[in-house]
Amino acid sequence: MGKLKLALILLFSPIWPIGDAHALGDPYIIINKTSNRLAYVEEGTIKEIYKVATGKSKELTPEGEFTITVKAVDPYYRKKDIPGGDKTNPLGTRWIGFDANGTDGRTFGIHGNNNPSAIGRYVTAGCIRMYEKDVQKLYSKLKIGTKIKVIHSQKSFDSLIKQ
Repeated sequence: MGKLKLALILLFSPIWPIGDAHALGDPYIIINKTSNRLAYVEEGTIKEIYKVATGKSKELTPEGEFTITVKAVDPYYRKKDIPGGDKTNPLGTRWIGFDANGTDGRTFGIHGNNNPSAIGRYVTAGCIRMYEKDVQKLYSKLKIGTKIKVIHSQKSFDSLIKQ
């Protein structure tokens, strides 16, 4: 009887995250690599779902919960020395960097792109690409410290925020 009582107390405790979408953070981003979709969650409700591109292989885009640590308008592309604002810059006009794999937010990020036909596909070196209009809209809603969860799941976004 004591174990049942303890289980019920824990289950209905306000600190227990199951069933509490606000436990995710507010706002919160979920990227599902299975569907190549990004959900913007605010006040426990999915406000927007965007089509994205992710890694060429499952391993390239890291999975887990991360934190936005860098935001930049017209980011510089270091790998090929392409200045921000240049039409050949594959990062597009916005960079939302997060701290995956112990990085500082300058290695992995959500960003725009200069090739819209890539969106919805598995083509990146690990980042999450978005259409320019979508990443600009999302960028304006996010702050440094916002949490991002990257997963590979068959579950719907609704079921994921209710876990």
